[in-house]
Amino acid sequence: MSTLDGRRIAFVFPGQGSQKVGMGRAWADQFEAARRTFEEADAVLGFSLSRLCWEGPEEELNLTVNTQPALLAVSTAIHRSLAAFPGAGTLAPVAVAGHSLGEYSALVAAGALSFADALRLVRLRGRLMQEAVPVGLGGMAALIGMDADQAASLAAEASDFERGESCAVANLNGFVQIVLAGHKGAIDRAVALAKERGAKKATLLAVSAPFHSPLMAPAREGMTGPLRQTTFHDPVVPVVTNVDAAPVTSGAAAREALIRQIDSPVRWVEVIQWMARSAGVDTFLEVGPGTVLTGLDRRIEPGTMNASLSDPDQLRKTLEGGEAKEEG
Repeated sequence: MSTLDGRRIAFVFPGQGSQKVGMGRAWADQFEAARRTFEEADAVLGFSLSRLCWEGPEEELNLTVNTQPALLAVSTAIHRSLAAFPGAGTLAPVAVAGHSLGEYSALVAAGALSFADALRLVRLRGRLMQEAVPVGLGGMAALIGMDADQAASLAAEASDFERGESCAVANLNGFVQIVLAGHKGAIDRAVALAKERGAKKATLLAVSAPFHSPLMAPAREGMTGPLRQTTFHDPVVPVVTNVDAAPVTSGAAAREALIRQIDSPVRWVEVIQWMARSAGVDTFLEVGPGTVLTGLDRRIEPGTMNASLSDPDQLRKTLEGGEAKEEG
């Protein structure tokens, strides 16, 4: 008997920042479903994504155009392996969600989008998001110790429209953990202002583009056609979207949410709150590498159980009653 029996479970899928060389290999070594998932990814993309995930090099894995399909492949490999995992085959989520890129993984898990189509879409998404703003002109910063209203006010103050420089809230990852994105000049000013205003921490992020900001409008435009030409099915379980922090139950609604997500904030706090408070979720399982969401989710809803399924041993511990430890 598993300690997860009788619990109301949500699967959550991580986005960029969770990648690391070696991810997914333990699953592929132990489960045929994971091996086949990586083989399918290699065939669809026309290069060895599996080798990049398992052996690197890290600099190549961290390129947005590679990171996005790599994380999708790892999350999907783990999810597909659950059916054959002793004691985990009956895990049935009442809702799923993914952080940014992770929403594609969630839609694959919910049967709304084929894995092959998702791979092609996120490969394109990564390229378009990188091309939307030339390298060096955009940036992102994490603010710790400021709430959403304070961060939005700070972003407005740091923007200088006469210079054509703006920044805005991009990720609402916690009650006082906010990410800004925009032009580099505005982001630099926001970091300086945050430190002056007593933020616990204000740091530039090592990313190459200002994701989930209005500067991503060209990427949204470029993705709209391919997304609308892709077949979406109605999900078999509600998918709580980043852009609305509300569930979608039709393929058409899921597609439109992905389009709007590209240049809109990730409302992760509200996503987790909806699942816990409206769907009664008491257990969040992070299906992918790392423990980023595990740490965020337990702070958003402290009374819930949170665990990462980044490797088979961690899932075994979870089934026996343990929870994931945060990395870093």
